[in-house]
Amino acid sequence: MQVTLEPPDQPEVITLIAALDAYQGALYPPESNYHLSIDALRQPNVLFAVARDAGGVAVGCGAVVMLADYGELKRMYVDPAQRGVGVAQQLLQRLEHEAMQRNCPLLRLETGIHQQRAIAFYAGTGYAQCERYGDYPVDPLSVYMEKWLVGAGIAQR
Repeated sequence: MQVTLEPPDQPEVITLIAALDAYQGALYPPESNYHLSIDALRQPNVLFAVARDAGGVAVGCGAVVMLADYGELKRMYVDPAQRGVGVAQQLLQRLEHEAMQRNCPLLRLETGIHQQRAIAFYAGTGYAQCERYGDYPVDPLSVYMEKWLVGAGIAQR
């Protein structure tokens, strides 16, 4: 498995993001899906990572949007056929590493209440539930989590 920073506007990656949108669209109403478009993912403040299998096929992706005081994880997705073998862990580690290299002290994320496996995954990697942040509206279907990054110049809280 190889995880590298790549542009999000590749056909294989667009297919992964479309699968993520379909998955989330089946779980939540449109007003509770806080997607970033491909164009938004191409902005200079976005770190976009792609996981590729031994054959070079894109099997997962994720992003960190670098903001003034923190980074926000977005668009984390692993092809269902590749789940359970550590792809998400490798993606997350790469994104956290890249954020720390840019002196990002804190990563936050928003996920949904129906994604219990995702919530458990993030909790198992050191993320804790937190209060709503940024400009997210009050939404009972959202769960917010954060993790202070060690080595980013701020002690872990």
